[in-house]
Amino acid sequence: MTFKDMPKVELHLHLEGAAPPSFIASLAREKKIDIGGIFDARGGYAFRDFDHFLKVYEAACTTLQSPDDFRRLTLAVLEESASHGVVYTEAFLSPDFCGGGDLAAWRDYLAAIQDAAAEAERTMGITLRGIITGIRHFGPDQCKVAAHCAAETMGDFITGYGMAGGEMVGRPGDYAYSFDMAREAGLQLTCHAGEWGGAAMVAETIRDLKVARIGHGIGAIDDPALIKQIAETGVVLEVCPGSNVVLRAVKDWGSHPIAKLRDAGVPVTVSTDDPPFFHTTMTAECDMLAKTFGWERDDFKALNDVALKAAFCDEATRTRVAKRLETTT
Repeated sequence: MTFKDMPKVELHLHLEGAAPPSFIASLAREKKIDIGGIFDARGGYAFRDFDHFLKVYEAACTTLQSPDDFRRLTLAVLEESASHGVVYTEAFLSPDFCGGGDLAAWRDYLAAIQDAAAEAERTMGITLRGIITGIRHFGPDQCKVAAHCAAETMGDFITGYGMAGGEMVGRPGDYAYSFDMAREAGLQLTCHAGEWGGAAMVAETIRDLKVARIGHGIGAIDDPALIKQIAETGVVLEVCPGSNVVLRAVKDWGSHPIAKLRDAGVPVTVSTDDPPFFHTTMTAECDMLAKTFGWERDDFKALNDVALKAAFCDEATRTRVAKRLETTT
């Protein structure tokens, strides 16, 4: 059984991290940038561990230097997602990589991304919404810059604010100002936690940043009281199993806690995170979950329902995507 044609909702995708390595290599040649060390012999991304992954990721981003680069990137990423049945996706967008956090420059980059998203919706049937993301290891002050960009450009397309990057840099409360700024502007909130920091980091993030969703969140499995709290309050986990396996946040697929979390009543969703880095797709995620845990189409339809309910979009968009799921299932 393959799940490629089944419609899917994805909530945790980094736009730059979804760049095909061939796309980045081509940009590097165009701009005469030497980043050959980030690729393996087969042309894929090469990294040793999570910290090295962050360095390779940021090196790849050095090739993305103009709004048109991001327009082309957005089209390439959405074409790949749509080919695996994704009908709605939310992408993390980083102003730090789009003009260095300068608001005027960010507006130009955002316009190019939105233009590509509109073209993709017309031609590929995939809807994109953006979550502006602060980079944790860049520090609290730089996250405030990202939150300011988010607050100034929020609307139908920019609907959320979050934080990614090195999870073990600082504590969640150090970043509360940027989340408060985004909340006051009316943005919906998510934050990476519990990929490396364990249950305590998940609990602190929920408490101090007051987020509706947690990126990854798998460390919660070690705290039964936290699992119960998450299940009762409905905080949604954006789980990325393939990413967790490749980065060795878990030992292997059989050790992944997603099934136990779901069985305990935790709202979970499935995403690819940075798919070409982890040699995955939404099809591959579904195939491996089916193989590992015996999940069937009804399980994945239920995941879609959770994801669509948790999506950071307006009700008109949610209704439109729901109809797309119904008519193509």
